[in-house]
Amino acid sequence: MPTGSLIKTLSTLADRLTHDIVKLIDSGALEGSFADFVRLSGKNLDLRTQQYHEWRRNRLEQGVWPFSTQLQSTPGPEATVIDAAGTERTGVNFASYDYLGLSTHTEVRAAAIEAINRYGMHTAGAPILQGNSPLSLRLQEAMAEMLGLTHVVLFPTGWAAGYGVITALIRTKDHVVLDQYAHNCCVQGAMAATPHVHRVRHLSTDAFVRQLRRIRATDAENAILVVTEGIFSMNGDSPDLAALQTACREYDATLLVDTAHDLGAVGPGGTGIVGLQGLLGKVDLVIGSFSKVFAANGGFAASSSAAISEYLRAGAPSRTFSNAISPPQCAAVLKAVEIVRSAEGDLLRERVSQVAQVLRETLATSGVVCLGKPGPLVPVLLGREAVGRITAAVCFDGGVFANLIEYPAVSVGACRLRMQVMATHTSAQAQQAAKVIGWASRFAEQLLDRADPAASATASAGA
Repeated sequence: MPTGSLIKTLSTLADRLTHDIVKLIDSGALEGSFADFVRLSGKNLDLRTQQYHEWRRNRLEQGVWPFSTQLQSTPGPEATVIDAAGTERTGVNFASYDYLGLSTHTEVRAAAIEAINRYGMHTAGAPILQGNSPLSLRLQEAMAEMLGLTHVVLFPTGWAAGYGVITALIRTKDHVVLDQYAHNCCVQGAMAATPHVHRVRHLSTDAFVRQLRRIRATDAENAILVVTEGIFSMNGDSPDLAALQTACREYDATLLVDTAHDLGAVGPGGTGIVGLQGLLGKVDLVIGSFSKVFAANGGFAASSSAAISEYLRAGAPSRTFSNAISPPQCAAVLKAVEIVRSAEGDLLRERVSQVAQVLRETLATSGVVCLGKPGPLVPVLLGREAVGRITAAVCFDGGVFANLIEYPAVSVGACRLRMQVMATHTSAQAQQAAKVIGWASRFAEQLLDRADPAASATASAGA
């Protein structure tokens, strides 16, 4: 149980929610998800999105809309946040993915400022035209050296990298085989590129092999792209990349690994799961984002193939038709890469590991289920959306910021808090956050059970 003044804050909130729980349930704000509004119909675009607008507004008015908050300070271990209803809180921040704390690092800031003074805010051009700079070319070389791959192509965001690579390389007769929890950028890219999209059971090498065998039994002519991630952000776990790469060799397929959440944060020298599994320079395609560790927007695609890389430079639509990554962003990432690969980077990763372990242990003691393995991501499984929405509201008012994840990022009925550990967190902050989350989730379950025991029993039986 949290102690001190925090108990008073949580108790006050608990009293209000307990008093208003019947009203909250009757309002419908604890029901439904974005899944209910995916299928749109009607010729008027305004009218056919009206139901979603009203559902979202109802949740906002009832105090259970935790999305689209404003960060009023740096994304540090403590932050000031204003929610969508205009309520301001200051508290411990596990909602930002600045894993090594480099966005506020003095050397990273200085590098970005120097780049602004020398090159301006942006190059005012697409990279296929005049959008490149000495810094972007140096960044390509730095990423190639880090990954052990000879060719790197930069993208304006990590999402653009995933979408752009797949839509550039895959055609309608080709196949894309994805882990069922592959990132949205890869899923959307696959769906845009081909009707032959196959999603297989999470982390199952056997499922991948069976699907590859089925495809090759009837199609020996067309390409197959296999898509997975280094660390899956909603589950905090990792695949056997070596086994997947071996399977791709056997069935003449190409492996793509999305390293957005692991590169820089784990592995020897920050080389991510690819480096941790001894596969530097051996994976067909590696994509990633600079927004999790490297203190800037932007993304990349790396390969040992000059032909693939040159084709991406011209043929990836999210790159060709976007402005190039800006000089201050390139400068920030270059300095971040330098730190990531240094002794300082090793110390920062060790700090992340230590704090994450404290967080997991305290959550377990508080009776909370954590997913995944040790790393910067600590997903807290809550299940029912009603439990998640109340838990998130209590945590926000209690000064603990952690992202509530609902559909479409996860399945309906599998909502969770995604906690993101930074090297700048302390063990005390991890313990405080874990205790508040444990208290809040138990309170939410008990409150719903008392208010509607039949519905809670049905939900529990379904889970």
